[in-house]
Formats: sequence, structure tokens, C-alpha cells
Amino acid sequence: MDVSTLQLFVEVVRQGSFAAVARDRQLDPSSVSRAIANLEKELGVRLLQRTTRQLSPTEAGLTYFERVEPLVEELQQALAVTTDISQQPKGQLRVTASVSFGLTCIVPLLPQFAAQYPDLTVDLLLTDAVVDLLAERVDLAVRLGRLADSTLMAQRLMPTRYSVCASPAYLRQAAPLQQPQDVEHHNCLRFPLAGFRSRWRFQDHDGGLTEVAVSGRTVISSAIALQQCAIAGMGLALLPHWLIEADIQRGDLVRVLPEYAVTATDFNTAAWLVYPSRSYVPRKVRVFIDFLKAALMD
Repeated sequence: MDVSTLQLFVEVVRQGSFAAVARDRQLDPSSVSRAIANLEKELGVRLLQRTTRQLSPTEAGLTYFERVEPLVEELQQALAVTTDISQQPKGQLRVTASVSFGLTCIVPLLPQFAAQYPDLTVDLLLTDAVVDLLAERVDLAVRLGRLADSTLMAQRLMPTRYSVCASPAYLRQAAPLQQPQDVEHHNCLRFPLAGFRSRWRFQDHDGGLTEVAVSGRTVISSAIALQQCAIAGMGLALLPHWLIEADIQRGDLVRVLPEYAVTATDFNTAAWLVYPSRSYVPRKVRVFIDFLKAALMD
């Protein structure tokens, strides 16, 4: 039985699609379907239930998958260990991050990383959705905020600090901002997540907390779009330091109430490096983790 066919079977069950696996592997979908059909013929049992709308494992297929998946993982890890020992990092590195963080913090670093590791191909998936790393065969994710409990491994990349900011033009014509409660009288550019769109939390040097209700006519699901609206003078925005630092230095944005720490959720937030929980982390992942840490850690 061919190991590559078992790998295809595992990936098809994880993704629930011949087309998705074929796209990832740059194969024709019919060749993936044919390989699974040959595996079923060899085993003498139907592994997958095919309909026009979905693809799912049969009871026998699920049992086979649960036995085969750890064996395929072991074989892939054994190959990775052998390759890492004998060669420079090479192959495809699949990374995912939010659109804003990826465009701001990762994309500018890619030329340097590509020059340093010419045998590595970076497949960067920028999305604000939470990607299933195993199903999508993603090697590394950068996730923001508080991490949910999971079986994934995580390393802290850098802390995330937020600021309320606005353009100089907006502040010249707006009501004074001398204390957190003054924010309630301003047009706020809001992010459509729980907390972000309804209240902001301010903390003074003594740890005292003030929660302020925020309102405004603009709600956008993109931090970069909120940044651009703030620069255009449309109102106040609560944005992370890694996104606005250059705007602050250029004078396009001004920090409002800089003597306060501010957040919409948790003051102790961070950007995290997240990867599948495995006994062995491939060298291509380790070098990218080390590269990002060296470039971005405070």
C-alpha cells in the first residue's frame, strides 16, 4: 500500500473535499478521487460517502482514518527529522495571520526571509477567520488577543498595546478630550466584535478603571480600514500599536489620552505563534518562528 495514497486519504477526510486537497497539492481532482477509489478497492470496503453536496467518511472509513492518521503523522515527522538533519530548510511553509497583522507586520519581512532561506516557499493565508490548522495543513498561525483553550502549542510573539487615536484635523474641530468620559461625546470608529463596538476601558497609573460607552456612525470589520478612516478625520479609533506607530511618527494620527492604558477587552493581550501540537516541530517552522521573534519582539 502506497504511503502517498494514505496521506491523500487523511487529507481528504480532514478537509472533506477532493477539490481542496487537489488544489493544495496542485493535482487534478480526478486523480485524487481515483487514488481514493483504488485504496477502497484494495481494502475491499467503502471509505467515503460521496454526495453532490458533501464528502464524509463511512463508519469503516472513520475507523480506518483514526488508525491511519497517527501512522501518517509519524512517517511525516520521521521524514522531516531526517531532512532537517541533512539539509537546509526547504519545501512549503504554510502560515496564516489576520489581514491587518499580516499586511503590516509579516509581508514587509518576507523579502528578507526569502533571501535568507531561498529553498523555502512561503504560502501566506491572510484571513480574519480562525483557520483549522490541521484541516488546512497550516504549519504556523499568528493569532491576536486571548487564546482559547486548545490542543495547539503557542508561544508569545509580542505584547499588544492599544491606543485611542485621531487625526490632527479631527481633533482641531472636535470637543476637548481631557478625561475618558469625554470620549462618549465623540464619533467613534468601531470594530464589530463584542466589546469593541460598545465600550472602551481606560486604566490610569494607579490601576483605576473607567469604562466608557462608545457610539458612532461607522462600524468596519477591518482594522486597516478603521486606520484609514481615522487618518481621514472621521473620528476616534481604538487601534493596536503595531498598526499605527508609523502614522503617529509621521503626524497623521495623534494618541488621545496617552496617560491612560486602554483596551476593549483585556489589558494583557498579545500576538501569539500557534502551531499543531506535535512532538517534533519541523525546522522550517522553527526558523520562521525565530525570524519573527528577532524582527518583532519588543
